Amino acid sequence: MNKKKKLKQACIIIVFFLLIGLVFPTWTPDIKGANSISTLEQIEINGTKLEVMIRGNDQTNPIIIFVHGGPGCSEIPYVRKYQDLLEKDFTIVHYDQRGSGKSYHFFEDYSKLTTDVHVQNLIELTDSIKNRLGQEKVLLIGHSFGTYIAMKAASKEPKAFSAYIGIGQVSDMIQSEIDSYNYTINQAKLAGNTNDLKKLEGLKNRIFNGDELTPRNLIRKYGGAARQINDNMDYFLGFLVNPEYNLLDVIRYMKGVSLSQNILIPEEKKQNITDLVNRLDLPVFFCHG
Repeated sequence: MNKKKKLKQACIIIVFFLLIGLVFPTWTPDIKGANSISTLEQIEINGTKLEVMIRGNDQTNPIIIFVHGGPGCSEIPYVRKYQDLLEKDFTIVHYDQRGSGKSYHFFEDYSKLTTDVHVQNLIELTDSIKNRLGQEKVLLIGHSFGTYIAMKAASKEPKAFSAYIGIGQVSDMIQSEIDSYNYTINQAKLAGNTNDLKKLEGLKNRIFNGDELTPRNLIRKYGGAARQINDNMDYFLGFLVNPEYNLLDVIRYMKGVSLSQNILIPEEKKQNITDLVNRLDLPVFFCHG
């Protein structure tokens, strides 16, 4: 009877903490300073609500709008770890894209989601942020798949942005996957890992034909995904201890990744960004490696 009673109590405690985790209020920590800004809120954009985080020591500093990758992989859960120095000189805006992270709404219709929709949302959000902070232009940064969206936005509305920075810039998706495959299989050979070699060799034709992606777990395993950071651990710790996301938001994040990747990766395969954009009428920088 004591064992059953203890098990029941443990179950009640677990359920209690799960319920707390689902509804726990979220926020982003304050930044000290008379003219600082640190907000985490939903903003109405193009018929939906987007989660937007704005942080900076002085809101008159130049604005950065950061477009996350994935598709669907919000960076709000962990990005404060890397941007504290930038917050001294810039006002940095992160947002969860439509159908991603905290911008995923369970009963919203995403059947018409495209990168053009994301582009329009980004342009409208840019106008909203400029009006709010009283500035004419922003610095636009895209990361990974976010460069696909950001580059299209920079091409469509170049006067809205002071410059474009592509971090891990996408280009020809199928060729990029072939490059990833060649890198990963060469690293597996050097490591003498026969299991990984067999798995990769079995996928070669599908990857080279554009039917499948090089397994991300193997790319990460051999150091081909990120440099000097463990991005998976950053997400895990961000979900666990950072106040920007609660448990319900983590569920939204997972749903959003599945939704976005199923819809947007096939679009990127059909239309390389190099075919869509061959000129940008603003300063352009690429950051790799």
